[in-house]
Amino acid sequence: MPVTTPSERPKASSPTSLSGLLPFMRPYRSQIALAMLFLVLAAVATLVFPVALRGLIDSGLVPGGDRSAQAMGLRGHFVELFAVAVALGLFSAARFYLVSWLGERITADLRSAVYRHVLRQSPQFFETTQTGEVLSRLTTDTTLVQTVVGSSLSMGLRNAVMGIGALIMLVWTNPYVMLQVLLIILLVVLPSMWFGRRVRKLSRASQDRVADSSAIAAEVLNAIPIVQSYTAEEREAVRFRDATESAFVTAIRRTKARAGMVAFIIISTAALLLWGLYQGTQAVLAGTITPGHLGQTVVYIIILAGAVGVLGEVYGDLLRAAGASERLMELLASESPVQSPARPLQAPAPQGGSALLFDDVSFHYPSRPTQAALSGFTLDVAPGQTVALVGPSGAGKTTVFGLLLRYYDPALGSIRLDGVPIDQLDLHALRQRIGIVPQDPVIFSSSALENIRYGKPGASDAEVRAAAAAAFADEFIDQLPEGYDTFLGERGVRLSGGQRQRIAIARAMLKNPPLLLLDEATSALDAQSERMVQAALESAMKDRTTLVIAHRLATVQKADRIVVLDHGRLVEQGTHTELVAHGGLYAGLAALQFQA
Repeated sequence: MPVTTPSERPKASSPTSLSGLLPFMRPYRSQIALAMLFLVLAAVATLVFPVALRGLIDSGLVPGGDRSAQAMGLRGHFVELFAVAVALGLFSAARFYLVSWLGERITADLRSAVYRHVLRQSPQFFETTQTGEVLSRLTTDTTLVQTVVGSSLSMGLRNAVMGIGALIMLVWTNPYVMLQVLLIILLVVLPSMWFGRRVRKLSRASQDRVADSSAIAAEVLNAIPIVQSYTAEEREAVRFRDATESAFVTAIRRTKARAGMVAFIIISTAALLLWGLYQGTQAVLAGTITPGHLGQTVVYIIILAGAVGVLGEVYGDLLRAAGASERLMELLASESPVQSPARPLQAPAPQGGSALLFDDVSFHYPSRPTQAALSGFTLDVAPGQTVALVGPSGAGKTTVFGLLLRYYDPALGSIRLDGVPIDQLDLHALRQRIGIVPQDPVIFSSSALENIRYGKPGASDAEVRAAAAAAFADEFIDQLPEGYDTFLGERGVRLSGGQRQRIAIARAMLKNPPLLLLDEATSALDAQSERMVQAALESAMKDRTTLVIAHRLATVQKADRIVVLDHGRLVEQGTHTELVAHGGLYAGLAALQFQA
């Protein structure tokens, strides 16, 4: 299921959306139980404080009597109050540590799970979801979840326990006053729920707008040379500013709604406190309760009012986190249409390269359902053969590679590798048997050594150097400031196009797969480097099956067979000499290139 676009997403979340976090919390049940224990103990210590205060007022501050006994009594009461304070401090510290640990741990697990899941998505997922939006969910949304799990949720539970406890104590000691207080609480809760719904909708909208601006930034920063070459810096800055401004406006609307909710809760709880205090003073004047009883009642009302106020704040945080959790669960719920089978088959060990068969394959890209990328494509490649795919742009050459790697599955027909349908092979095992050198090589932000070793993570330094030498990359690597340990920069910005290509070729050679895919592997090389790398590639092609995509026909004249594609159909195949003599599409392309 692809991630929905902003216009398709639900406009509101609710705290129940946080239920998606339960699988991430279950492994830490013991820590959660311990945190809850300390939370309850801290709340109980807070609720005991007014009882100790009542004893201090009624027993220790009574006029008359023995002054020395009264002083000793006061000391005892203050010792009790201090003991309560010590217990409250210790229990609160333990609760704070445990819930903070849980917040960090659960957020780290969630972030890792989402990232791992996204890495397993097919290219179809990224046709509808921008990379910047995924990054926004991994950072901004997980930070919101961490705030709730590691702080707000604990505060909410603690204040809920204290509020309920204070309510019980007030009902027990002042049932008449509490009847009136409960009515006032009801008048507070109902409008707060209305404010909450408003904040909930705006919270989700605000997070979506932030994701939009992140997506723009990621897209532009990844294409900064093109942006600068077209002097589009100001245009892109304005586009990002507009997206940020939209996020700001939505955030301010959310903040206004939440500010209104906070103001209402504070005013209402102040009214609650003053009404309880007024009723208590009237009862003391009437002689129905003692001053200590009044002090106890006032403190419990303060605790209750404070709990209601904090719960209102926490509810707002919960709503924001619920929206963030919902966005993260959308990512985790997305299922790639390309999956390993439940019971994968084992392909036989290849001897001298893999056998390959495309049997009447038809395919449409999900984003272009009316245009066939391949139609009735059949190709049989024997082990060890080198087959070149040529044809105009958009003919379907790259699609052949994508289907072979199972980035997509064909709508009709089947693809077999060493006699086994590739959709019956384990996806990891399938891709381990294939090496690819793309036209636009990917260089990671690490050293030359680690970039080549990416093809075989357990390879020794000697194996890496041998692969580099085979790809004629060792010469320029040795000349780098730190040799193989030189940091190549983001996307290999410290290398030329030809150098990046040779790193990619060395990476594929190190993997040593039985099937090699070359997508214009020498397109970025100068004439001298091309001759060296072509020789290296010819050596690498021995004892393995190779498919080559080529626009420059001079690089594939020695191929065992040349397959010509046009509009997704195989229109010609044969050797270079045969196809030129045939006088078809290939002959026309060859005439244009070789005459030029």
